[in-house]
Amino acid sequence: MQNPRLANRLSSNKKRFFAELVGTFVIVVFATGSVVLDAKYVGVFGLWFVALAPAVAVAGMVYAFGKISMAHFNPAVTVGFLVTKHMPKNLFPIYLAAEIVGAILGSVFVKYAIGTQVNLGANSPDYHYSIPLIASVEILATALLMAVILVVVHTKGLKGFSGIAIGGMVGLDIFFLASISGASMNPARSLAPAIVSGYLNDLWLYWTATFIGSGTIAIIYRKFFKKA
Repeated sequence: MQNPRLANRLSSNKKRFFAELVGTFVIVVFATGSVVLDAKYVGVFGLWFVALAPAVAVAGMVYAFGKISMAHFNPAVTVGFLVTKHMPKNLFPIYLAAEIVGAILGSVFVKYAIGTQVNLGANSPDYHYSIPLIASVEILATALLMAVILVVVHTKGLKGFSGIAIGGMVGLDIFFLASISGASMNPARSLAPAIVSGYLNDLWLYWTATFIGSGTIAIIYRKFFKKA
């Protein structure tokens, strides 16, 4: 006979996995699909649309799945929560797998349902700026996002404004910083369109700077704000 506690734990982990998979899928579809649509129709939608679409998606997914999985949808956020000890180490593979699978499925959906323009909406920095500046901006964008997320966690939901706050930060980062670094803030969001389109050139940035940004804020939070 199966141990009831083990069964409940497996059930909870399955719920977390599918919450993270679905949430990441939706966010990638909105984040990259908006870029593809804007390119497909030659800029008719504009930057506000490219920034608003993922902001709305993030807000919706936070409200939909926050109580199930804490609504990471982002490997950089997952690493941040490992640092702050808001999640145990044994859950890391579950979250990472769900986020990557969900993101790749999102890019496949964009490819066949929306379009293939601009490498499926893959992030790309503006190399007219120096690489140190680009990396610093991407670190800053992710750090700002992680800071807002930890404020939400620390206040136990920010009085119901959790999704609006987190989604809003995503939108603001994209609106003001995407023209420099691409403002990914999310390694899975960058990985998926890069893999599906074959455009892998800029992944080094989004798989380094994002983790530095989230990790730095997580360390600061753990040192100064985490309750013992």
